[in-house]
Amino acid sequence: MNKGHKFETRAIHSSDQFSGETGAVSTPIFQTSTYKLAFPGDESGYVYSRTSNPTRRALEQTLASVESGTNGFAFASGMAAVNTVMNLLSSGDHVVVGDDLYGGCYRLFNRVYKQYNISFTYVDGRQAGNFGKAVTPQTRLFWLETPTNPLMRLYDIEKIAIIARKNKILLAVDNTLATPYVQRPLELGADIVVHSLTKYISGHCDAVGGGVVVKDPLLAEKIGFYQNGVGAILSPFDSFLTLRGLKTLSLRMERHCSNARAIAEFLQQQKGIKSVLYPGLDGNPLPNGMILGGGMVSFALDADSDAVRRFVMATKVFTLAESLGGVESLINHPATMTHASIPENIRRERGIGHELVRLSVGLENIDDLIADLKQALEA
Repeated sequence: MNKGHKFETRAIHSSDQFSGETGAVSTPIFQTSTYKLAFPGDESGYVYSRTSNPTRRALEQTLASVESGTNGFAFASGMAAVNTVMNLLSSGDHVVVGDDLYGGCYRLFNRVYKQYNISFTYVDGRQAGNFGKAVTPQTRLFWLETPTNPLMRLYDIEKIAIIARKNKILLAVDNTLATPYVQRPLELGADIVVHSLTKYISGHCDAVGGGVVVKDPLLAEKIGFYQNGVGAILSPFDSFLTLRGLKTLSLRMERHCSNARAIAEFLQQQKGIKSVLYPGLDGNPLPNGMILGGGMVSFALDADSDAVRRFVMATKVFTLAESLGGVESLINHPATMTHASIPENIRRERGIGHELVRLSVGLENIDDLIADLKQALEA
């Protein structure tokens, strides 16, 4: 695939070489664990599917292409991808983390990696300098999401990358909410991009997966070693489903983003809503070369916990569910669902109270989505 091709073309054709002898237009599912070798110790091709599989490799190459990286890696879940990045660390290392992040990451950092003597400092990443202020001689990694989950905060990747390089610290960016169609962190100086492939890239709530993309050969070698050594790899079938979803990412993101923007503007005009959180809604320019605001909207109701509970259970088109990024619209209550693993006092300090609701805006007709929220607000 020509690197000069545009995003949409690379998303569709980067996997063409894996179609096999048949010339299949769609990458086949290579449902095999083992491969015939030419001689003992032969590692010139495929050997064992934990190490590499043609269907998974097609997905990994496409991920690398659309994220402007050189090497992509696909894992059994988003958290398996996050965990693999954390495998780069050693006992005594320190990580600076943007303080608004997915609850599962907070749980992994604070309940798993702290026991291995890895420490974490959480900072408000809206001011890039806060990452620099938290650096210690032991700091080895900056970790951030942007837009953040669930408060939709935007961090300046380019400025944070400058601080990371100055201090010889790796910068990892979770790009799940934006997707590579909206922003590409490696082009802005990040070292590592992480995805929950379950979300927008797969896009249909029918596959679970995680992805890591890098451009440095040494870093790629380390990630590849841990992927093979630990073995939390994506199956051929889930690789096929995710690759199929990736082909339509650009089209879906256009609709996700236009629907989300319309809903954010609608919510701004409604009584009983204290605040609406959506990138660019305040009129400020989007950072990081972002071309759209994304498909997620969060907002705070001016209501007690019982009223909020009734609201999230009253929608008919929006489904009350975990996750995000599918064609179906989902409604979520972060304090009791995706971010429940964060202690309540810390949640409240960060602005994740009982009144916060998060929407993953799908591809349904916008009039139906707005009507659904309207009737739930009035219920």
